[in-house]
Amino acid sequence: MTTDPPLTGVLVLEVGAFMAAPFATMQLADLGARVVKIEPPGTGDPTRSAGPFLDGESSPFLRLNRNKESVVLDLKDERGRDAFLDLADRADVVVENLRPGAMDRLGLGAGTLRGRRPELVYASASGWGQDGPAAGRAGLDIMAQAASGLMSVTGEPGGDPVKVGVPVCDLVTGLYLALAVTAALRERDRSGTGQQIDVSLLESGVSLAVWEAGMYLGDGEVPVRHGSAHQRYAPYQAVRTADGYVTVGANTERLWVSLCGALAPALRDDPRFAGNTARMAARAELVGLIEETTTTMTTADVAARLDAAGVPCAPIAGYDEVFDDPVLRERGFFWEAPHPRLGPVRQLGSPMRFSRTPARRGDAGPPLGSDTAAVLGEPAGPSQRPGD
Repeated sequence: MTTDPPLTGVLVLEVGAFMAAPFATMQLADLGARVVKIEPPGTGDPTRSAGPFLDGESSPFLRLNRNKESVVLDLKDERGRDAFLDLADRADVVVENLRPGAMDRLGLGAGTLRGRRPELVYASASGWGQDGPAAGRAGLDIMAQAASGLMSVTGEPGGDPVKVGVPVCDLVTGLYLALAVTAALRERDRSGTGQQIDVSLLESGVSLAVWEAGMYLGDGEVPVRHGSAHQRYAPYQAVRTADGYVTVGANTERLWVSLCGALAPALRDDPRFAGNTARMAARAELVGLIEETTTTMTTADVAARLDAAGVPCAPIAGYDEVFDDPVLRERGFFWEAPHPRLGPVRQLGSPMRFSRTPARRGDAGPPLGSDTAAVLGEPAGPSQRPGD
């Protein structure tokens, strides 16, 4: 027997653009919150202009903004602000990622909204934080990847700076924002009072430096680029095969012994590789010896042999393979979301799986302003919390 998703009954207003806030509210919507996306007239969220397009609709937007309602309001106009204030008076959460101070200048900042409704949780994402010397600077994902140190450890040794392939600072900021909102709602259940949340791309990026902090704050070692290799374990990286690459991970002695048994038995008792410290010191030589075997085999054969030995491994998949992955298909990860003009739109699933309250699988990202009349026509009044 299943019940409604966990955040059913929570009303969220999103004033978001591009990635961080919309990704956060996508998580909340997947968990059952009602998310009303406030968009400016004419163009809406800038993501709507990002192709490819399906009959005029942005394909990325359809997936990033699923399970949401679109309301068009001109927040620079008095009538638009008044309509927003009416919605905020019955909302549980406001999530925004405009530049710090922009919502205040519109008369819709945290102080104003929480003064009217103390129960409100007001969550903001920004490049550099809501205060501090860099608060007013523009900040996008790549700047946060640069400033947080991520680009200094991404790429091949001695190579040019490389950003992570996905907008990782934007995305992890969205995840932190959603986590903070759920925590603030839980605390509100006890205190009856909301609060303000401030999550920055910079601090989110720095928070990922778990190994790097251990290195630099431990003995002063400045982390550098290692390509696909791990900072502290060997072999733990991509190795070449006859037709591509496969990643291997032997980060314990047991796994090292198993890897040797599967690919290179002579290496097991080689004193040059006795212990992880020695393997790290001779990593280039070690990987070269392993590749003497793997480059004579197909990727599939290497992976099959390592799997049979219990050694963690995976071929490097392109997204054409990922989106048709049999494991993901068997687990029902992908799903079809209806759209009023396009019909079914394939979606990525939520990785959060609940035994009783599954993540919501509703509609694809809505057409611009499709819910304006319905939402603004609802009777005013405070939202109902779950269980009220």
